[in-house]
Amino acid sequence: MSEDLFSQLFELFNQPGPINWRLAREVADHLTGDPEPIDPWLADEYQQLTRLAQLQIAEATPLEVRSALPGSPVDRATWARENLQSFRYLVEPIGAKLDTTTGAGPLDAILKPLGPALLGMQMGVMVGFLSHRVLGQFDIGLPTSEVQDVYYVVPNVEAFAVDHGLEPQQVRLWVALHEVTHQAEFSVPWVRQHFFDLVELYIGSIEVDVSGITDRLQQMQDPSQLEKMMEDPTGLGGLLSTDVNTEDLEAIQAFMAILEGYGDHVMDSAGTKLLPDLGRMREAMDGRRSEPTQGEQVLSRMLGLELKQEQYRLGTGFCEEVTRRWSAEALHRVWDAPENLPTFAELKDPVGWAARVLLEDAF
Repeated sequence: MSEDLFSQLFELFNQPGPINWRLAREVADHLTGDPEPIDPWLADEYQQLTRLAQLQIAEATPLEVRSALPGSPVDRATWARENLQSFRYLVEPIGAKLDTTTGAGPLDAILKPLGPALLGMQMGVMVGFLSHRVLGQFDIGLPTSEVQDVYYVVPNVEAFAVDHGLEPQQVRLWVALHEVTHQAEFSVPWVRQHFFDLVELYIGSIEVDVSGITDRLQQMQDPSQLEKMMEDPTGLGGLLSTDVNTEDLEAIQAFMAILEGYGDHVMDSAGTKLLPDLGRMREAMDGRRSEPTQGEQVLSRMLGLELKQEQYRLGTGFCEEVTRRWSAEALHRVWDAPENLPTFAELKDPVGWAARVLLEDAF
């Protein structure tokens, strides 16, 4: 960690607001590294593939595809800078909890200035680590606070192709199909806000872990401990108690699973003719999903939000079974209203979902 960051750290504690975004930016910049210029010819190819993906996805799903978006090929530093506050809905409810925490004895006097700094560090570490792993804007299955363009983190996409011995242009198109599909999902008017509501409900049902926060605040006063916290993403966890509302958590997990499952289902339909290596790419991606990134570990430790490989499979299996048993039109009913989304239990029981959603309309 740079001396410059240490010299500024404690001066940043008094930044206004429930989240210390200035500190978050310092931490994210440090972890992301230097800018990496994108070759103009490569950026142009990503944008051309975006247009191809938009045409293919528009044929594979009745969801609206926003064809006006050209796609933004960026480096890690640009993605981190432009997305640092895009996931603020994950920590702002926690900031509100810290701001209203009372009865914590000596902690009351330091929560207001140091609580926002701790949350800022959380976000900086999460986004900084994610910048080295995400392939695109929707790679971790979470929406951004505002509607944004399709992003490609070019150094990560190119490295993924090389690491798995895949043809780079096919990987670029595969990522484009993924991004365009998820952009279409979150273009459904109620989807984005519904996800935010689920997160707010979940966080509202759990308590601040006062002793855990106290330990971390004390560690932040020791530069050597602070550096270890930044190098070990799990060391910043434990803001909330582990006694979570299982029903609220499963509602989020089920929603994320259907987003990914439907995305995979549509992408396979659109990409079969275009991607000879689709099977190998799917296998490589499944392996990648089974190994949580450092940024995802921060998110999991901070909020308990984790989407495991088995849950991805549940979402994909649900979509395939509904389509096989009934039709693609029947599957599209999940996007009619939040009430039509499958519950976590219904992901394993598509017949139960159909009895609730499809048969209900028949009477």
